[in-house]
Amino acid sequence: MTFARFTLAALLAALPLAAQAQQKVLRIAMTASDVPTTTGMPNNGFEGMRFLGYPVFEPLVAWDHSNPSRLSDIKPGLAESWTQDPADPKKWVFRLRRGIAFHDGAAFNADAVIWNLDRFFRNDSPQFDPAGSAITRGRIPVLASYRKIDDMTVEMETTRPVSYWPYLTAYVLLTSPQSFEAAGRDWGKVPALPAAGTGPFKISRFVPRQQVEFVRNDAYWGEKAKLDRVLLLPVPEANSRLAALRSGQVDWIEVPPPDAIASLKAAGFAVVTGSYPHIWPWVFAAGRPDSPVADERVRQGLNYCIDRAEMVALLNGTAEPAVGYLKANDPNFGSPQNRYGLDPTKGKALLAAAGYGPQKPLSLKIGISNSGSGQMLPLPMNELLQAQLLQHCGVKISFDVVEWNTLLAGLRYEPGQPQWLGADALNISLHSSDPSAMGRWFFSPNFTPKGSNAGHWKDAAFDAAFTALETETDAAKRDALTRTAQARLVDGAPWLWVVHDLNPRAMSKRVTGFVSPQSWFIDLSRVDLQ
Repeated sequence: MTFARFTLAALLAALPLAAQAQQKVLRIAMTASDVPTTTGMPNNGFEGMRFLGYPVFEPLVAWDHSNPSRLSDIKPGLAESWTQDPADPKKWVFRLRRGIAFHDGAAFNADAVIWNLDRFFRNDSPQFDPAGSAITRGRIPVLASYRKIDDMTVEMETTRPVSYWPYLTAYVLLTSPQSFEAAGRDWGKVPALPAAGTGPFKISRFVPRQQVEFVRNDAYWGEKAKLDRVLLLPVPEANSRLAALRSGQVDWIEVPPPDAIASLKAAGFAVVTGSYPHIWPWVFAAGRPDSPVADERVRQGLNYCIDRAEMVALLNGTAEPAVGYLKANDPNFGSPQNRYGLDPTKGKALLAAAGYGPQKPLSLKIGISNSGSGQMLPLPMNELLQAQLLQHCGVKISFDVVEWNTLLAGLRYEPGQPQWLGADALNISLHSSDPSAMGRWFFSPNFTPKGSNAGHWKDAAFDAAFTALETETDAAKRDALTRTAQARLVDGAPWLWVVHDLNPRAMSKRVTGFVSPQSWFIDLSRVDLQ
């Protein structure tokens, strides 16, 4: 309980008891092992974007979480509208909202947008941010150029026509150029200011590795937040998060231990789950010639050697079996030749065809983390996979356990580079939240480090379908192409398809107004406290 006592002391130091009684202060325990970076492009994956990205720093195109019965789509953010040039579909024009200011008072306009794009995409700019650039470029591999048209209009050009470009701009968060200047043009000093966004909350206090505090932005251009303050705490160990919630030190925890869900509900806590665009796989180093997983038969065989139902039982029903990138009941799942389930006979036959069996056992090294955004319970889950693969197909698995951000960094390099840990696969949870995501993870032009196809899987049939999908305007034809591409993902098996997460989080009954959207992200401005 050392961590729980430390957390309580930190909270009391940050906010006097009288203030806690008078204000609505929401305390959240994240799965991250550190507070996400506070310079305007947070690390720690999508958990960083969820809690320290969108509430404070906004994009031109935002996520619409208003209808939890469907996948969250996009809506106007700092841009009030955008259009694709019919004469040159690589060009997009964004018209910006007027009358918006950053938290430090600096004006939001086209100059600020260009300044931020230079921060991420121009290595020779004074404000170039290597850490933020690495994150942003990996998510947005197709930006070719950009320019200011007038004070409230910006044009962007992509390397090729892509119909989903507005979705990609949702991952570019904008911060105040003035805050960078105030820090002496040193990104390392910006957090102490702190950095200024345009969102419904603004950062008021940041303590590295301990906590970050937001306060409501009463000058926000949109709907004002209901909470007065939010405290974010990194608590990577699941049982520590659970103890903090039960003892009243926090109001909200991400990913409660599955075996504690029943007792939490019995004690009056709310446990919220919901389908969302998430998958928990092993990303195979398919493009590394010296790895056994370069052979498609090995990857297919491994997918027949695991018991997904047993994994769901381990997680107490907070996940669904994954047999492809999309869920099996998705209308665009397609008609693959393989329908994965536990079938050791088929799995061992495929491994034998690739040259592996009792006389030559298959041995693989997997890079995993001990916590992290969307990672659920990575240690027990990976240990179960290790046991299953040995039991059912004689496959020997070893692990290299690293901190979450170390694992994330590896996925920005080629699979043969040292950052990949010499692993045959890396375990990272990933999203399928928008039309660009399938191309981001699997399209061969998006090989790392240019894009996010970390395993360097390449498949001609998938590439052909996705190339056509990028520019197709007819919805029915887009769906047909998606089905073709998804079927190739099943049969080509670039990943070990394990489970789809149901996004569990537990909250005190004091927390109101939260409805789980079908998204990795949330709208904290709607949350309230009784």
